[in-house]
Amino acid sequence: MSVPSAEQRKHLIEKILGAVDPRLTDSIREEFARLPPGTPPPAWRTIVIGGHRSAGKTRLLPLVSALTGRPGVDLDVELEKHSGRSLRDWVATDTDGFRRAERDLFLTLPAGGLVAVGGGFLSHHPEALRDCHTLLVPITFETYRERLLKDTRRPRLRPDVSLEEELSAIYEQREVLHARVPTVGIAAFLRAFADPENP
Repeated sequence: MSVPSAEQRKHLIEKILGAVDPRLTDSIREEFARLPPGTPPPAWRTIVIGGHRSAGKTRLLPLVSALTGRPGVDLDVELEKHSGRSLRDWVATDTDGFRRAERDLFLTLPAGGLVAVGGGFLSHHPEALRDCHTLLVPITFETYRERLLKDTRRPRLRPDVSLEEELSAIYEQREVLHARVPTVGIAAFLRAFADPENP
């Protein structure tokens, strides 16, 4: 893939800023404007797009791919292709097997790529991200809750409790677990790709 021009990068950064949780857009824009220019990750480091379920990782994948000039891989899509299984059924019937498979597949990907991982990846496989540049896609609990209540295609993670209890417990648990993983916020990530002479 070709590296975008300064004008193209500016346009892509604007599109990415417009694609995050609308409750956070203003604060991320303000942080982006305050930050000094950064340095993009080296070509040998894999860029991982991670975060909660419904944070918008899949939506951001083609935009980040265009911005970085790296082909993007959606790990969940690749898992379905390789296994021939629906992720919804797989997670519901064999969660441990699914977790092993997602980690194993991730580790077979060549270094230096761009990968969007599933909502539980950062929580379950922090060690697999040690040499990666992990972009954490932010989402408020309110937006997370609204999106997951509408999305009936996703598997339940704790069917023994109500959906409301599940959403609250999983969000809080993963917030703590995500904090263990070295990540880059979206404003800092984008600032590294902005033209320093025309931010």
